[in-house]
Amino acid sequence: MAQPTFVPIPDQDRVRPSFPPPIPLRPRSRPGELRAPAVPTGRNVGTIGPDQGYALALAHRLTPRFRLRDGEDRRDVAVGIALLAAKRAALMGRAPSSYDLQAAAGLFGYLTDAPDDLVAHRRGLFAGLAHSYDLQRALVDAVPEFALRLAPEETADPALWRARLEGA
Repeated sequence: MAQPTFVPIPDQDRVRPSFPPPIPLRPRSRPGELRAPAVPTGRNVGTIGPDQGYALALAHRLTPRFRLRDGEDRRDVAVGIALLAAKRAALMGRAPSSYDLQAAAGLFGYLTDAPDDLVAHRRGLFAGLAHSYDLQRALVDAVPEFALRLAPEETADPALWRARLEGA
């Protein structure tokens, strides 16, 4: 609100002059901006996709259906399945859905009674996953793209896609 000029104002309440920052001579990019039209790919880079955090909420809804063995932690499995589902959805250019979670859980036999060799394999991949970013990246990079593109029905039997992986 404007104040009349004849009203006394203490010095500490006077509006001080501001000095705008200088205009940069060269445009600078922010840390999260891509500098090229191509999206970077490779190990430990990740896959860009919309609303990937929703996969974790869906994973927590799916956890009662997990068939875990002794020594497997429900939180580790939920985080791992959410990460794989988020990558699966991002590869298709969309946000995660419950089908992505079912496909990711099916890859490692978490929705069925998995064979002992698969349980031993997945136990090594998922152990301590909820607390280690490096383990999370290793899990997501370990699953080939073709396996993530399979339909949920095709991942219901883990032996099918594992045979295809060994043949590739």
